[in-house]
Amino acid sequence: MMKSVLISGGAQGIGAAIAALFYQKNYNVGIYDLNVEKAQQLAQSLGVRAHAGQLDVNDYTSWQSALEDFNQWAGELHLLVNNAGILYSGAFEDLSIDQHQRIIDINVKGVMNGCHAALPYLRKASQARVINLSSASAIYGQPDLVSYAASKFAVRGISEGLDIEWSKYGIRVLDVMPLFVATDMVVDMNAASIRNMGVQLTAQDVAKTVYRAATRPSILCETHWPVGIKSKLFYQVSGLSPQRINRWVNTWVNR
Repeated sequence: MMKSVLISGGAQGIGAAIAALFYQKNYNVGIYDLNVEKAQQLAQSLGVRAHAGQLDVNDYTSWQSALEDFNQWAGELHLLVNNAGILYSGAFEDLSIDQHQRIIDINVKGVMNGCHAALPYLRKASQARVINLSSASAIYGQPDLVSYAASKFAVRGISEGLDIEWSKYGIRVLDVMPLFVATDMVVDMNAASIRNMGVQLTAQDVAKTVYRAATRPSILCETHWPVGIKSKLFYQVSGLSPQRINRWVNTWVNR
């Protein structure tokens, strides 16, 4: 049977790049998004092996409906990509509490909802996987991105815990950790780190890493997948350096 992937937030940006790449790799591709019109347009542009639907990741019943719809269309779910996410940047006190809470609702609760609702479908597939979109911001907390970084630390923790817990089902749970990616999300972003580090990754770069994570043999497959040279360097150094050095490096990056 042809493999299938469901992508949350799949209508644009990184999600659309993931959808296009997996379609090229002969997957049945489910493009689910709050903006169902954009999702449908993308599915139509890709072809008959793409299917679109509406999904509010913060609504568990919406997840249940989307997964049932996808399973009826594709027959099986092999890969879930929890891609949907939002970002607000700026000094912690300058963002409204509603903005902080919305980041958690979408970036954290959305992933928890997706994993929980998808498990019955994933258990039926052989060598099923979940890939969660985390961030290099989950390596060390970032000023002016405090709630966003916190949400991605949570995604990292969910991925690590479930990767161990769901091994009893033969399911791998991985995360992908890019630095700043050239999408609408980083337009007008207010954080020193993006000014100092720049935006050097494309949505296609992230999609390629997601595909590698999805297809790497399980015995050789890492849980965390940094994207790009800078993310890989920060990830490796953070595991070796004393805490005070990691803090100094991140302070310097965010001057």
